[in-house]
Amino acid sequence: MSEGASGGCQCGAVRFSVQGALGRATICHCRMCQKAFGSFYGPFVTAPDLVWTRGAPKYFQSSNRVRRGFCADCGTPLTYEAGRGPVEIAIGALDDPAAARPVMQLDLEARLPWLGELDDLPTLGAAEAAKIESFYASIRTFQHPDHDTEAWPPSNP
Repeated sequence: MSEGASGGCQCGAVRFSVQGALGRATICHCRMCQKAFGSFYGPFVTAPDLVWTRGAPKYFQSSNRVRRGFCADCGTPLTYEAGRGPVEIAIGALDDPAAARPVMQLDLEARLPWLGELDDLPTLGAAEAAKIESFYASIRTFQHPDHDTEAWPPSNP
């Protein structure tokens, strides 16, 4: 895994740094991870040298053994903390999520049965994409960029 990493939530209120190497990256299919992410699974990577550099997460105790950190302002899932071993960070919260390629899947009994078929779904054709191109071109993001900033939000958005 790569040495050092940074990341944070969507709105920029919470930022973190991992000083050492990222650890093992996994995908968890359990129902709690599905609900915590509002998605098909929870992708995590261990972050043994995690430091909060702006703000701090709020926590939800999702079970008697696990608490999950998230941004109280925008809701971005940030951590999985089981109290044993290092904190696990949501891979999508990394500034460079490609640096944490999953090496293992967990809780396959809860895996959604059609998940393996997603690559077979059709994609938007050129004609359909052209119809919505102006919509995408009109979007101005308020999302924090994928790098550290002195302050956020900017004074002149």
